[in-house]
Amino acid sequence: MRNAVIVEAAGAPARLPATPEQRRTLTMASLSTLLVLATFVTPLATSVRTTAEFSAGPGAQAWLLSSMSVGLAAALLTAGVLADDLGRRRVFTLGLLVVAAGAVVVAASGSPGVFIAGRVLQGVGAAGVLACGLGLIGSAFPPGPARSRAAAVWGASVGAGTGIGGLVTVALDPGQGWRTTYAVTALLALGLAVTGRLTLAESADPSDRRVDLAGIATLAAGLGCLLAGLVQSRGGWGQRTVVVLLGLGVVLLAAFVLVERRTAGPMIDLTLFRVPGFLAATVGAFLTGASVVGLSSYLPTVLQRGLGDSLLAATLLVLLWSAVSTATALAVRLLPGLDGRVLLAIALAVCALGLAGYAVLGTGASGWRLVPGLVVLGVGYGAANAALGREAVAHVPPALTAMGSGANNTARYMGAAVGVTLVVLVVGTGEPAGTPAGLLAGWNTAAAGGAVVSAAAALLVALIRPARAAAGSHP
Repeated sequence: MRNAVIVEAAGAPARLPATPEQRRTLTMASLSTLLVLATFVTPLATSVRTTAEFSAGPGAQAWLLSSMSVGLAAALLTAGVLADDLGRRRVFTLGLLVVAAGAVVVAASGSPGVFIAGRVLQGVGAAGVLACGLGLIGSAFPPGPARSRAAAVWGASVGAGTGIGGLVTVALDPGQGWRTTYAVTALLALGLAVTGRLTLAESADPSDRRVDLAGIATLAAGLGCLLAGLVQSRGGWGQRTVVVLLGLGVVLLAAFVLVERRTAGPMIDLTLFRVPGFLAATVGAFLTGASVVGLSSYLPTVLQRGLGDSLLAATLLVLLWSAVSTATALAVRLLPGLDGRVLLAIALAVCALGLAGYAVLGTGASGWRLVPGLVVLGVGYGAANAALGREAVAHVPPALTAMGSGANNTARYMGAAVGVTLVVLVVGTGEPAGTPAGLLAGWNTAAAGGAVVSAAAALLVALIRPARAAAGSHP
């Protein structure tokens, strides 16, 4: 695959091959992101067996599905800022090592609590990989078509990871061997960490800024409490624990905003949210996570429990979505001149159509009835990944690319955690309760709701118009 940088020759742009450093950076960022997304979907494919082995109740099931999202959302922005301050390669490789350590914990787990702790640890490590992956790309590729194409390749790795992760899980889980998948993940993450340390160039903001410890603490604690409250809400919104966690989360996030407004070196410059392109990308990322990722995360469980499909059949359907998503993200490279905000709005509208195609299941139906919706959703999600990868680093200063990436991915995985939790809640309301028919009825309601959310996201992104002076500032 060839990427290019743009130079001027006799007044006309000419394309030169990417430098060896650019190729290494793009390869490492994409492969590591692919591994992280493959790790993210592993328990989604095997949730039926994991739940049975641990005898997990409804609350524990929600945590089994959401715990990595919690770690990701709580640590992504922090990872991005630390990368800008301390070095993107350093935080990137450290993140891979933490992913490996978390995988070891999960593989050795004997209870839901240990499993969840390992998944949260994997989420924290994955935060370093995702934030620094785009940050490294933004540092290696200059603004323009070259960076847009590189971001599209990175976006393709996001889609590919979801499909490959499920396929590998099937290959390594012939019976009850889901633990083998995590052992392999640990080895792969360790290998990528060593390779990244040896091949990547270091990049960081040369300014002498203090690490914003107060911001890190209030953000991580606030997001952690908020997401924990949402996950716990499966047992009812009126529970004292839920009210306390949600209230504490709101208070801590408000404290984070105050801290960032007062500190001389904030972990995120809140004025960035005044930049229309940055705001559109953040809104789009959150609502993409809440609708597309939230619903698709629960799809394998619905197919196995509601329709009685095998793990292989459920995985093949997810793989179809992943393949279309990957191909679309790569094809978007050929449209570098298309405004990123416009591309994102179109992508979210297409996602809405695909999610509407999810709401077609009933007792006795075949999972293959989802194929039209999966194909359409794959096109929309692939285009959205490419647009988000581009926009996440297009509206921040070069020294803060990891911050921009971290903020964007924080929004995406916070949305995913919220989405998965709400999908589980809605699916559980289907009647008759506790039966496959009830589960499928609840799923159709959740899918229709997801389509509405995605359509609303497309409208919001389209309405956030860039200022006239900055209209051409993105790549």
